[in-house]
Amino acid sequence: MTLFSKVSLFLLRLATGWLMFYAGITKVLNPQWSAAGYLNNAKTFTGFYQWLAQPDILPVINFINEWGLTLLGISLIFGMFVRLSSILGAALMLLYYFPVLEFPMIAPHSYIVDDHIINALVLIFFAAYKAGRVWGFDAWCVRLPLCARYPRTRDMIG
Repeated sequence: MTLFSKVSLFLLRLATGWLMFYAGITKVLNPQWSAAGYLNNAKTFTGFYQWLAQPDILPVINFINEWGLTLLGISLIFGMFVRLSSILGAALMLLYYFPVLEFPMIAPHSYIVDDHIINALVLIFFAAYKAGRVWGFDAWCVRLPLCARYPRTRDMIG
């Protein structure tokens, strides 16, 4: 990998990490924040998203949303467990995508693709290219004795 490729991948990982961290931490720090409005106004799979908005399930959904984004951001910023967090983050992005989709329109100026799809693809790219190994803690972590002893751990981490 060339220096230009490494710098580009690192900066994309850092910027995406900051985007996710900020989106999550602002939810964590706002006690009034809830996913209820987003879930109850779903345009696709309405039954599923309204089920997630039920009072007994909603606190779990809010927790997963707040901390999932925050921890995904931290993972990307530090380059730690990037492969695992990117796969989970891509799944989260798809869960954000469907409530706002009125096929084939996603927004007034979008056709099928929106920022959730772009973010999911970027996260899949990070997982596929082991982005955490480029100036991240994953490069150090895969050299630990645990990873040498259990190669599947190395593949899962990054």
